[in-house]
Amino acid sequence: MIERIYSEKAPRPVGPYSQAIRAGHFLFISGQLGIDPASGELAGDFEGQVRLALANVGAILEKAGLSWDNVVKTTVYLTDMSLFGRFNEIYSEVLGSGLPARSAVAVKELPKGALVEVEAIAYCPD
Repeated sequence: MIERIYSEKAPRPVGPYSQAIRAGHFLFISGQLGIDPASGELAGDFEGQVRLALANVGAILEKAGLSWDNVVKTTVYLTDMSLFGRFNEIYSEVLGSGLPARSAVAVKELPKGALVEVEAIAYCPD
């Protein structure tokens, strides 16, 4: 069974894709930018973008009845790898001790001129 998940507490997709897809026991969350869902605006600084991107992933998890504890893998895209250390500080603060597997990738650019994008895969227990 495939189910599309959409949260009003996360920004609308910036292209033709779903915020998340539940397929069997897994939830695949599309990359989230640091966009404020209320204003549709990208946060002005790196820290704000990271916090909003993680909050947007969290809102989608919540809509699916899950939490960060269900996340088994994240992928982080950064336009400036020199910000990796600061990203880690914020990420650790938000996620606490339940850290999923993760990849971090440097990219040339991201949609809307974003500095960071975060996608996630979560396990959906019965």
